[in-house]
Formats: sequence, structure tokens, C-alpha cells
Amino acid sequence: MIQLLGALFAGVFLFNAIPHLVRGICGKQHMTPFSPSSSPAVNVVWSWINIVIGGLILKALPCETWTCSMYIAFCAGGFLTSVSLAVFWTNPEARLPWHKK
Repeated sequence: MIQLLGALFAGVFLFNAIPHLVRGICGKQHMTPFSPSSSPAVNVVWSWINIVIGGLILKALPCETWTCSMYIAFCAGGFLTSVSLAVFWTNPEARLPWHKK
């Protein structure tokens, strides 16, 4: 069960890194936990924090023990993160709860 959760959260962190990295390297502002409109550099740093966390979780899961269920959990984490972010960003007023208006 712990390995399935690890695979799920690795997918969450790694897929969450994608929009921040893309926006950052394209020179665009994007929301991070730090600000509703973080600079491109902050987005690249936030992306790499997510990549490192996701990578560390993957490293903790031995390669030889990956099962079909673990691959499904990893993909489910990525899919749920992707769909959640797509729905979240359809609102032009989207903000994280701790961001001030």
C-alpha cells in the first residue's frame, strides 16, 4: 500500500512540475504557492522542487518491485493532477486559499 501511495504522489509532483517549468522557461508569470503571479524564475525553481521531490519518491521505490498497480497509481496521480489543474485554471479568478486578493 505504501508503494502505491508513493507511486501516486510521485505522479502528482512530477506532473505538477510541468506547467511551472513550461511557463517559467517561456518567460511567463504563473501562480505558485508563493504568489498568484510568480516570476518565471520562481516558477522554474518551484518546478525543480517538484521534480526533486517526485524523483526522491521514485528513488525510494525499488525499480525491481514495480507492479502493474504501481504504474497505474503513478499514471493516476499524473492524470488527476492534470485534470484538476485544467479545471482550476478555467477560472480566470483562480487563487490558492492563502493568496490575498
